[in-house]
Amino acid sequence: MSDWDLIFTDANIATMCSNGEAYGVIKNAALAVHGGRIAWLGPQSEVPNLRAKESQSLDSQWLTPALIDCHTHLVFGGDRAAEFEQRLNGVSYEEIARAGGGIRTTVQATRNATEGLLIDSARVRANSLVGEGVATIEVKSGYGLDLDTELRMLSAARELNNSHNASITTTFLGAHSVPSEYQGRTNEYIDFVISDVLPVVHERNLADAVDAYCESIAFSAEQIGRLFEEATKLGIPVKLHADQLSDGGGAELAASFNALSADHLEYSSSQGVRALADAGSVAVLLPGAFLTLGETQLPPVDLLRECDVPIAIATDCNPGTSPLCSLRLAMNLGTSLFHLTPEECLAGVTRNAAKALGLAHDRGTLEVGKRADICAWNIRHPRELTYWAGLNQLSKLYVGGTHVEIAG
Repeated sequence: MSDWDLIFTDANIATMCSNGEAYGVIKNAALAVHGGRIAWLGPQSEVPNLRAKESQSLDSQWLTPALIDCHTHLVFGGDRAAEFEQRLNGVSYEEIARAGGGIRTTVQATRNATEGLLIDSARVRANSLVGEGVATIEVKSGYGLDLDTELRMLSAARELNNSHNASITTTFLGAHSVPSEYQGRTNEYIDFVISDVLPVVHERNLADAVDAYCESIAFSAEQIGRLFEEATKLGIPVKLHADQLSDGGGAELAASFNALSADHLEYSSSQGVRALADAGSVAVLLPGAFLTLGETQLPPVDLLRECDVPIAIATDCNPGTSPLCSLRLAMNLGTSLFHLTPEECLAGVTRNAAKALGLAHDRGTLEVGKRADICAWNIRHPRELTYWAGLNQLSKLYVGGTHVEIAG
C-alpha cells in the first residue's frame, strides 16, 4: 500500500506562505499529495522514505497554489457590446444606466434565457479561466432581480460546479440594481429581496454569501444594512460592491458586518479603509472594470498596505463593465493600473482571494493539510505570472489532487 498518491520532485515551490522568503519560496523542492490534500512539502533532500503511487519530475518547473477568481458575474444572458461602443463615444456608465441600459439590459436577456443556456454560456467563460490555472471561481447572481430568475442563476452556478473541473462558490446579489417594475420604489424592492427572495435562496442552500451594490445608482448604505441584517440572522456571510463610483460609506458598512470582502473601493475614505482593517475584511480590487470604464480615481492602495488590509485581485467578469475572462491579465493590470507588485498580485489571486471567499483554511497557499489545488508553470520565477500578458505558461493543473486536462 502506498503512503502517498503522488509526489512532485525536482520542483521550485512558491507556497505563498509567510516563511520569510518572497513568495514563500522553497527551491529544489518536492511536494506530495494524498487523498486530495497536500501531505508533505519541503526541500527534496528532506523527503521522507515513503512510497507514492505516482512520481513526476518537474525539471525545475514552479509549483504555486492554483489561482482563485473571487469576484465574477459569470452567469448571464446576452452581452453589452453596444454599450461598450457607446462609452467609447463618450456616454458615461451612469448615463447609460439612468436611460434604462446597463444592468437592466442584461436583466432582460437573463430573464429570457433558459437555465441550460445560462450554464452553457457560463461554461465557456469558466473554461477560459481554468485554462490559465484557476481552480476556484466565485459566481454571483444579480441579473434576474426577480425570484424565478435569481434562483435560476444560482441553480445554474451550482450545476456548473457539479459538472466542471473548477470549484464554484455562489453569491446572492439580488440587491444589484432596481428592476424596471420597481422604478421609484427602491425600498419596496429591498423589502421584496429580504422577505420573498433571500429566504428561498437560503432554504434551497443556493448561496454561500450575500452581496449588494452600494452606490448612488443602486442602493444606499441604510437599505443594504437591512438586507445584511437578515443575511446575518440566517448565518450567511456578506460582501459588498463598495465605493466604486463615489464614497457612499460602503467600506464602513461592509466592515460593520464583518464582511468577507469589500470590492472596488476606488472612492473609499481613510476611515473606511481603517474600518476594513479592524474588521479583517479583504479589499478586492477589480482592474478590469477600472480599465473598461476609463476610471481615473485609483483605489487607496498605499493606505490599504499601511493598514495591513489584505488585497485580492479578481476579473469581475461581467457583460457590462468588465468583459474579462483572464485572471492572468487582471494580475498584469493590477501592476500597470494600480501599481501593485507582482508578489502582491499573486497573493491577490491565491492567499488573499481564498480569504475573500472564507476559504483560507482550505486553499490559497501550499501547506500540509490544504486541498491539493496546484499549478505547475514553465517559468523561471513567479514574477513572470504577472509580467506576461497573453502568454500562458501553465504546464499542469490539479484540483483536489486530480489532474485537469486543459483544452489546447
